[in-house]
Parts: sequence; structure tokens; C-alpha cells
Amino acid sequence: MWPESDKTLELLNGVKSGDGEAVNALMDRHRVAIRRMVQMRLDNAVARRVDASDVVQDVLFEASRRMEDYISNPSMPFHLWLRQLAKDRIIDMHRRHRGAQRRSVDREQHVSNLGNDERSTADLVSFLKDAELTPAAASVRKEMEQRFLEAVNQLDEADREMIMMRHFEHLGNGEVAEALGLSAPAAGMRYLRAIRKLRQALGTDDESLA
Repeated sequence: MWPESDKTLELLNGVKSGDGEAVNALMDRHRVAIRRMVQMRLDNAVARRVDASDVVQDVLFEASRRMEDYISNPSMPFHLWLRQLAKDRIIDMHRRHRGAQRRSVDREQHVSNLGNDERSTADLVSFLKDAELTPAAASVRKEMEQRFLEAVNQLDEADREMIMMRHFEHLGNGEVAEALGLSAPAAGMRYLRAIRKLRQALGTDDESLA
């Protein structure tokens, strides 16, 4: 999901050297990834009131404004810093709309937007499947994917976030650990717990698949 780091590092060096175009290039390079992240995490009820493109634009504007601070103190890889800005913005959007329009928004059923990423959903379904759940036809497969999305929504926020980071953003365990402020072993254990809970929600809690 996230752009390769070599070109990003080259552009960051350009920014550090005073290349104004490098900032725009960095923002453009990460625009698609940020949009996918925003779309995955916006509550459907809020998404009907907020244009994802506007959220992305706000995130990239904030990143451009704070670029000098990042360059002077790059405490984490650029894409993790950028996704943190995006996550903060998403939280702000949810708070704002659930505060100002709480009654109307909360009446609407929350359904995860993960279904928009069909390839990642199918890959994770394959990872979780057992003999009973193996799809025999495309229509059964689609039903399985819907069942999976409903199971994801049964997880608490921390477990759902872990599944999203690993399987939809395709972040490695080390990146997840850094983003969440955990040790690598702790992040790995949290991931395994999230996967077990997801399998249980699906009715396929075979420990041999952990």
C-alpha cells in the first residue's frame, strides 16, 4: 500500500537541501495511500457527510506545513509519520460529526469500509479459511467475504486496527510496533491475539492456523 522507501528517502534529502518541488512530489507520491487509509477508517455514517478527498487534502496540507519539523527530527519513517497525521485527522472527523450530529449519525449502522479493498479482503479470507469455509464457487466466496467483514466489525477497536495495519496497509511487524509504540514481540503477540479473535468470530478457531 505504501510507496517504496528508496524514492521517498531521495525526496526527503531533496527537501532537506531546499528543493521546494520535492515537498510536492512527496505529497503526490503518498496521496493514493493516504486516501485508501482514510476510506478504510471513516465510519460509513460519517463518510456520507465527509468527502474523503477533503480529508486527504487536509492531511497533506498539514504534512507540508509541518515538514520542516519532521526533517529536523525524523522520529519515525515518513510514511508512519504521515499515517499518524491521517489517523489524528480521522479521529477529529469522527468526534466532530458524532458530537454535532450524534443522534442522526449514531442511528446509522456502522459497517467497515474494508470491503472497498476487495483484493486484501480476499487474501485475508484465504489466510483464515479452513476446509469447512473453503469457497466452492464465486458466489459462495463473496458470501464468505461478507461474513469476514461482519466478523471484523465484531472485534474491538485495537484488534480491528491491528488487522487493518497488517493485512490492508501491509505494514510489517516492526512498522506496526513503531507506529503503536510497542516492542516488536508485543506487537507480534497483539497481532496473534487479534487473528485468534477473528477466527473465533468466523467460527474457525483452529489453533494450528495461528
